[in-house]
Amino acid sequence: MAAHVHQIITVGRRKTSIARVHLKPGSGNVTINKKKLEQYFPVDTMRTEVMSPFVVTETSGKYDVIANVDGGGLTGQAGAVKLGIARALVEVDGEMRAKLRVNRLLTRDPRMVERKKYGQKKARKRFQFSKR
Repeated sequence: MAAHVHQIITVGRRKTSIARVHLKPGSGNVTINKKKLEQYFPVDTMRTEVMSPFVVTETSGKYDVIANVDGGGLTGQAGAVKLGIARALVEVDGEMRAKLRVNRLLTRDPRMVERKKYGQKKARKRFQFSKR
């Protein structure tokens, strides 16, 4: 473990969401856009996704998180915060990298929305074909 950890700033991305995560030693408080975790993510699955890096590395309750999230929806924002926290934990202690890598928490999800094509209703949906 690093001896002098003041504050670590990392970036996480998912879909069109970008999260700037500040990690510092503390009591486990998670603040996202100046709101508590429970207020910002009302759905329990999103809260567990955000906290999963702490659960995997067994460091829950040891660090405070302050995150600024921008863009996208709640699902993308939860994934962005999760990636930012995982990257920050690796900067704190490099030995956590193996645990996080095995659980696929350091991999940026590359899936994005496919663009709409001209002459079509949506990205893949087409107008109804009429033979006659």
